[in-house]
Amino acid sequence: MSQLTVYHYPPCGTCRNAIKSLQSKGHELELHQIKETPPSAAELDKLVKLSGLELKKFFNTSGEVYKELGLKDKLAGMTREEQLALLSSNGMLIKRPIVSDGKNATVGYKEETYEQVWGKSFFETKGGLSDS
Repeated sequence: MSQLTVYHYPPCGTCRNAIKSLQSKGHELELHQIKETPPSAAELDKLVKLSGLELKKFFNTSGEVYKELGLKDKLAGMTREEQLALLSSNGMLIKRPIVSDGKNATVGYKEETYEQVWGKSFFETKGGLSDS
């Protein structure tokens, strides 16, 4: 079984569904509550690079904090370092869940993406697909 690091928010239904999906695929999860212990700016930078996504995809644009801070209009004028520092300062600004195995990372939850990225790991650790 592969070990995955998951940054999540326990009251979030999407996070709970993602965790359930990962567990059903046989993954061992190291859970981090994103509000209590958000990833550092350096860790976020690494996760963004592993995901292959733009940094702006890591912002929880539907969240209250994002809206209260007026970030929709401010992000474009901020440097990458400022954006990473802002994200790491408040876990509620971060889109969740974030899942990583140190080689790949996903943000948010879509079953199709999880099948592509995290579905393989379970079968690889079991020595491939079987007919049974």
